[in-house]
Amino acid sequence: MNQALLPDWLSPEVILTSLGPYLLPVLCLIIFAECGLLLGFFLPGDSLLFTAGLFVAIDKIPTPLWLICVLLTACAFIGNVVGYYIGYKVGPALFNKPDSKLFKQEHVAKTHVFFEKYGPRAIVLARFVPVVRTFITAVAGVGRMDQRKFFTFSAIGAVLWATGLTVLGYFLGQIDFIHNNLEAMLVLIVLISVLPIIFEVLKARRERKHAAGPGL
Repeated sequence: MNQALLPDWLSPEVILTSLGPYLLPVLCLIIFAECGLLLGFFLPGDSLLFTAGLFVAIDKIPTPLWLICVLLTACAFIGNVVGYYIGYKVGPALFNKPDSKLFKQEHVAKTHVFFEKYGPRAIVLARFVPVVRTFITAVAGVGRMDQRKFFTFSAIGAVLWATGLTVLGYFLGQIDFIHNNLEAMLVLIVLISVLPIIFEVLKARRERKHAAGPGL
């Protein structure tokens, strides 16, 4: 059975193979959008970075690995900066809107709890959590997080996430098993990326049960 969790138009392999000469600028735009624009929360950032590195390894992307990493890391960082100022300038009015098809208050609430729990390091940790990595920058802006601290942790997170996953894809892409089972690997990356959310939900349930005391 050879099915991915994502629809075809969101499949990293489909995205990268269909862009032709526009691959690199569109890839940079996607990473920027997921890190800075609130409507970019549905984009497949983790698996897209991994696939980009793998495509460099098998010569489907002729751009040198170091340049890919520099550009994607810069886009991830700039996206965070833009997201911060969106939250800083228009966040309160935006976040008070009722739910729409794309903008859910639960995303904001989940991100706020994540931010409050982990503090500044949440900016780094959130890079690896889908949805949260998109909204946390605006939440930081709404909360008027110290800009120097925000930019510092955003830069660290951008390097670990954008460069780290791209380099991981590059080296693992040279392994025949990974290369020959790319779709399965992408599904695995999606599953791994949602593990932090699953762990947080389970932990929250345990804490609520503990706070409620023993049942009858």
